[in-house]
Amino acid sequence: MTTLYHLPLSPYCRKVRLVLGEKELPFELKVEQVWERREEFEALNHAGTVPVLVEDDGLVVADSNAICEYLDEAYPERRLVGQTHQERAEVRRLVAWFDQKFGLQVTASLYGEKQLKRLLGQGPADAAVLRAGYANLKLHMQYLGWLVETRKWLAGPNLSLADFAAAAHLSTLDFMNEVDWAKYEAVKEWYALIKSRPAFRPLLGDKVSGLLPPRHYQDLDF
Repeated sequence: MTTLYHLPLSPYCRKVRLVLGEKELPFELKVEQVWERREEFEALNHAGTVPVLVEDDGLVVADSNAICEYLDEAYPERRLVGQTHQERAEVRRLVAWFDQKFGLQVTASLYGEKQLKRLLGQGPADAAVLRAGYANLKLHMQYLGWLVETRKWLAGPNLSLADFAAAAHLSTLDFMNEVDWAKYEAVKEWYALIKSRPAFRPLLGDKVSGLLPPRHYQDLDF
């Protein structure tokens, strides 16, 4: 069976899990505590990062975008990177936006400071970094709100990898109770649609040592 090495709250791992689920591909999850720097894992990915996908035939694919592109080409029955050149360009633009810009300005500032630093033994969260993360979250949620109000799905008429990339980051923040959904009704409606998909259900059951999600995290009608 396909194996995915991951960390439960990593948005990049969550994005791959959503794609695997949406394509209805069976897979086994293995938590990889990357800070332990296991030789066996680093032999699979010299960068020492997750996610890493290992197929039955021994094929190893590292990096969330490389994995998602590979899955879309290897299992094309349910395309998630667009049907036309124009659609694929917009999907990839938005995936880059959420994985890079949102990831750096928001997720790294909140999840990184509050959770990863603790796991890595790097001391308490930096208050200035947290303030910047919360300020950036407001700006990004406004942009996300514009997307969901002007399009059926984020990249256009079809559900795509862009939706899963954005939902993956938001699900990490939501697990940490960092999103005030009452302020973003349009985004909340879009997120509820993603959250109700069968591919999302395994994420709702994630357990993280030392951290309990808010009650609404598992509620499909939050």
